[in-house]
Amino acid sequence: MKNKGPVSQFMKHHYRHFNAAALVDAAESYEKYIDNGGKMMITLAGAMSTAELGLSLAEMIRQGKVHAISCTGANLEEDVYNLVAHDHYVRVPNYRDLTPQDEAKLLERHLNRVTDTCIPEEEAMRVIWKIMEDEWLAAEKEGKRYFPHEYFYKALLKGAFKPFYQIDPKNSWLLAAAEANLPMVVPGWEDSTLGNMYASYTITGRVKNVHTVRSGIEYMASLAEWYISTSKSAPIGFFQIGGGIAGDFPICVVPMIRQDLGQQCPVWGYFCQISDSTTSYGSYSGAVPNEKITWGKLSIDAPKHIIESDATIVAPLFFAYLLGW
Repeated sequence: MKNKGPVSQFMKHHYRHFNAAALVDAAESYEKYIDNGGKMMITLAGAMSTAELGLSLAEMIRQGKVHAISCTGANLEEDVYNLVAHDHYVRVPNYRDLTPQDEAKLLERHLNRVTDTCIPEEEAMRVIWKIMEDEWLAAEKEGKRYFPHEYFYKALLKGAFKPFYQIDPKNSWLLAAAEANLPMVVPGWEDSTLGNMYASYTITGRVKNVHTVRSGIEYMASLAEWYISTSKSAPIGFFQIGGGIAGDFPICVVPMIRQDLGQQCPVWGYFCQISDSTTSYGSYSGAVPNEKITWGKLSIDAPKHIIESDATIVAPLFFAYLLGW
């Protein structure tokens, strides 16, 4: 295997069947797609930032193997939580044994649990809130408006978080994205800790113009502009981690352009989803890729892959293969 390291060689030798083979097939297909000039959007659902996906995703961005990202508001902010408060996180390996009383004790310690990992509210959320508040108020004062990720880009690039770093910044995928000025959409940003805080600021009048943070509709319009422009010179693929709005929102831009705007553009040229969601009635996260053909999202001949497994295990291996590790 040319230019492949021990992790990739192990995968190629041992991952020969079932989900293991699906992983290698999808990674090889992704690699071929990029090598042939294709672009790739990655979507992040779940708690991939708290799972520290930045350890591999940041390098994917730096090496130009990711060209746009769609993520939840939680993944947007939780990458920065990890950046500034990593040493204060608390692991709870026996989380399945916790009683309601045990959970209440974690709450009293201001530890917000995500499965076996507790995010420290004071050291993570409060640090970010003050910095982002300054960004919002400064923008409002200047009469300017930005998307949620753009506020993070601005703060990261000016070094506002730097005094609080607790990990090597090369492992922050959001910092890598900011440095690359990577196109991004964050649908449903309101459904995040920071989005909740911003909503409270507009209710109390601390932020007087609710539109100081640009909206989801504007995100869709900006995504359409990027897709139309980019697809003129390169096919665009779709790599989906998990399900939900992080994936459903951006993949819909193609039928929106073609059916609602009445403009011609190529459909997504590659599709892969990592998910442990089982196929079931009415499930989007568990829908097989062919269903997307009926919605005008995928073509008949586009490479289509599903890896039915835990993304916290599979995604780092997938990226390691593409990075030649």
